[in-house]
Amino acid sequence: MPPQPDMNDKARAFDQESFLNSLTHKPGVYRMVDGEGAVIYVGKARDLKKRVSSYFGSKAHHPKTMALMAQTRDVQITVTGSEKEALLLELNLIKEHQPYFNVLLRDGKGYPYIHVSTDKEFPAFEFHRGARNTGGRFLGPYPNAAAVRQILTHVQKLFRVRPCDETFFANRARPCLQHQIKRCTAPCVGLIDTEDYVRNVKHAVLFLEGRDASVVDELADRMDRASESKQYELAAQLRDQIAAIKSLQAKQSITDEKHIDTDALAVFGEGGSWAVVAVMIRGGRVLGSRSFFPHSNAEHGADEVMRAFISQHYFSGPVPREILVNALPDDAAVLEETLGARNSSKVSIRVNVRGSRRGWVEMAEANAREALLMKLAGRATVDRQLQELADALELGAAPARIECFDISHTAGDQTVASCVVFGSEGPVKADYRRFNIKDVEAGDDYGAIAQAIRRRYTRVKNGEAPVPDLILVDGGKGQLSAAARELDELEFDGPVLAAVAKGPERRPGKETIHVHGARRELQLPSDSPALHVIQQIRDEAHRFAITAHRQRRGKSRQQSPLEGIPGIGPKKRRELLRFFGGLQGVRRAGVSDLKKVPGISPGLAEKIYDRFHDGS
Repeated sequence: MPPQPDMNDKARAFDQESFLNSLTHKPGVYRMVDGEGAVIYVGKARDLKKRVSSYFGSKAHHPKTMALMAQTRDVQITVTGSEKEALLLELNLIKEHQPYFNVLLRDGKGYPYIHVSTDKEFPAFEFHRGARNTGGRFLGPYPNAAAVRQILTHVQKLFRVRPCDETFFANRARPCLQHQIKRCTAPCVGLIDTEDYVRNVKHAVLFLEGRDASVVDELADRMDRASESKQYELAAQLRDQIAAIKSLQAKQSITDEKHIDTDALAVFGEGGSWAVVAVMIRGGRVLGSRSFFPHSNAEHGADEVMRAFISQHYFSGPVPREILVNALPDDAAVLEETLGARNSSKVSIRVNVRGSRRGWVEMAEANAREALLMKLAGRATVDRQLQELADALELGAAPARIECFDISHTAGDQTVASCVVFGSEGPVKADYRRFNIKDVEAGDDYGAIAQAIRRRYTRVKNGEAPVPDLILVDGGKGQLSAAARELDELEFDGPVLAAVAKGPERRPGKETIHVHGARRELQLPSDSPALHVIQQIRDEAHRFAITAHRQRRGKSRQQSPLEGIPGIGPKKRRELLRFFGGLQGVRRAGVSDLKKVPGISPGLAEKIYDRFHDGS
């Protein structure tokens, strides 16, 4: 935080009297700017003259306001046509400048959805996170990945819709395990016709929308018709399906108001830190909760934190029609109007609710309190560990940012490097990066580390990421030397560089720390807090590298060798697999055998044979 100059210095640099006399009573946005031209606070006002003048009055100010005004060298004004326009502009400016004194919501992940590929003949139900710009339908959002996966499991059990991706689906020659355990009707091999499968998809979508009663009614009608036509086996299957749906309903938290879609928000503060918990209710069903930890370098009230959360969170994501809060923002009416316009429907923000809604708010409050207290306890532990680490490595001060690298591959194949980031609050997952290593000899870990270091810190030098205080490399002296050479070539000075070598037989607690430039290696006691934080960061880098490597390897293995052959489309791939009973049969077949498959010409048979035997 920059030094705070005296208010008299500010008064000489800023002609407040002329400025205040020139202000309008119209709505707009104001920006407080420091001596270096950085925007340190952004606010909106229904009446700019009244709001901005309050900062320069003679009355005693809140400590936050005093600290803000001590650094302010200029105030910039933008007049808008309405308070609603001012709110939108304020939000955009906060995102752009990340002002020091504003409440900032930092959350690296969007909400997950369930993607239903309704643009396909046999739609699949899949987990999805990210841009929703592909074909099909997206259901959600859901509070977290665990909630999505649990719901997908229920959908598979109840409606037996497929969860597989298109590559897997298009290349099946026989039913997979999901069919054997009665979680899929195997449309890939024609064990269900399109009409029946689409009906299952329709029921699954209705179930996900909370319209369980409609599903049960339709199934009951079908069961009665099946019984009347003496299709007793089908009637029994439908009876069991209805019983399973009702059993699941009984286990879930569902209110009598089954069409409610709302979020219950609660804010809780302790020692200048804040937590906001959102409990999501869709179709009267509690889907789960999600915790957020808004960041601010100044003191704020609960209503200010709630206002900042609602504006920053919902203006970039889905908006429910009703938002329940435990602290009502001053400008709730403007937020309702603006969110309603964005959502093309009325949005209400409510406080002091009763009945089941009050229970949801209390649930959110309890979770917010628990989440923040746990985070503060964890932060105290991390602070102590980082200070111990600074003492052990003679850093002078506790490192505010640590970056750690690891390499993962299988016999030198599909090599991936990971870079994880830790700060005073623990893992900074939004800043994690992975690097697909290219043009390095298989198994050359030194070359892989060098490439990852070069790619990472070229970007850091270009200002794309903050400079770390400490760089860790998983490995020994060889990895340390490779990393040090790259940093020297980049002329990247400042961070301390160290390598973490595993102990004998990879036993934890026996690690050796090699610090670049130090005369001797370092071995910390097994109960050292400094060693514990090193192990935690090293293990996280290892986990992230292995995950990335498995994803890269799995992606390459999921693609059938037949897909790269010109002239071979989905239908011919399927015919080949069915004719020979699988990929191994195709691999063993000769040209004469391949020509026997319907649609495979002699020339195409030779291309297929060459793909498996010439390595082309």
